[in-house]
Amino acid sequence: MNWTQLLSDKRFGMEDYTDRQHERSDFQRDYDRLIFSPSFRRLQNKTQVFPLPGSVFVHNRLTHSLEVSCVGRSLGNNIGKRLRQKYPDDPACFEDIGSIVSAACLAHDMGNPPFGHSGERAISNFFENGEGVSYKEAVEKEGGRWTDFLYFEGNANALRLLTHQFVGRRKGGFALTYSTLASIVKYPYSSTLATKDKKKFGYLQSEEESFRRIAEELGICKDKKEPEKYVRYPLVYLVEAADDICYQIMDIEDAVKLYILPKEEAINLLLAFFPEEKRAHRYDVMKKVEDTSEQIAYLRSGIIGLLVDECTRIFLEKEEEILQGIRQPALIDLISEPARSAYDKCSAMAFRKIYNAREVVDVEISGHQIFNHLLKLYTHAIMMEPKDTYSKLLLNRMPEQYDTQATTTYGKIQCVLDYISGMTDVYALDLYRKITGMSLPAV
Repeated sequence: MNWTQLLSDKRFGMEDYTDRQHERSDFQRDYDRLIFSPSFRRLQNKTQVFPLPGSVFVHNRLTHSLEVSCVGRSLGNNIGKRLRQKYPDDPACFEDIGSIVSAACLAHDMGNPPFGHSGERAISNFFENGEGVSYKEAVEKEGGRWTDFLYFEGNANALRLLTHQFVGRRKGGFALTYSTLASIVKYPYSSTLATKDKKKFGYLQSEEESFRRIAEELGICKDKKEPEKYVRYPLVYLVEAADDICYQIMDIEDAVKLYILPKEEAINLLLAFFPEEKRAHRYDVMKKVEDTSEQIAYLRSGIIGLLVDECTRIFLEKEEEILQGIRQPALIDLISEPARSAYDKCSAMAFRKIYNAREVVDVEISGHQIFNHLLKLYTHAIMMEPKDTYSKLLLNRMPEQYDTQATTTYGKIQCVLDYISGMTDVYALDLYRKITGMSLPAV
């Protein structure tokens, strides 16, 4: 692969677009287009890890995505400057890498359903163990890919959201640049290669042709060892690193606010990221303020800077191998000591104390119940309509952009998933209450 071809401002669905008379680059316009979109705004009411709070503000999908975007921009700018120094005569637009990565970071979670990762698991469970199993034979008989539903993946759903022409909407979906779209596909292969132990893939059957077009335009090659897979688009490593840096550190910050993690334990975990000779200085500066949130924020900012520098170094060391299509581990897995051990300890602690905290488990339990009920009702409704009156009522409640008139079983299920995965936590809960009669309109 080569940078000149990889960095393309051609717009998906607007390939004949030639009006380039703008002060902003097309990659900056991608960022703005995402920021002002309803799909992005809805992330403010989607759970990141902890349930959406009343009195204590913790991260939601929107604040997480904004923070990831900031870190991604720093990574991209660092890489762009260093690549320009390495290839001074290359016509590639290295200066735009920061804009591409920051836009992709904004979009990386837009395909995730409500209720955090429990939403993904609830959807998969419905088609593996729930009533959704009954549709498998029809989907496969019609040539549909059942694994798209069995291993529902927010990353693949994001590519659909950004590229699919929904009813009444424009061709190309968001019409983002090819480079921004390629930067969000962490797993460049279809669900046929996903497994029960690793439910990861990058595009649905309905978007397979779209991704092929993106790959051919940018010169993304096939994996030599596994030709049914594409290799990763290089900037995916930076989007992934920005996400890894943010969620691990921010989850600790939120856990302290919610008294799930003692302040002293959090401070010790965060100080461990720094070389031993610098920890005393960090601690002394931190103690100049008494507010716990400010102390944690000071350590957090230093760690993010440290990890950005580490991931920049690693990407540049691996750049030539990445361009050759040689698969690399996540950049965060290659950082040097003591940050490597500190990150691992934070991950182990998060799994033990944060992701299994009662508040988080309660969200998962509620999410499973709500998703199962909504999926059951709406898949039944779209299969029955127009024969059943109640089904018509349910489908009439769906926005017009969703294709309730799809002719295949695969398309009908996809219509339901488009609708439900796009909901906020609050909307899904409100709809569930109304459908079950727990909440009625005022008389």
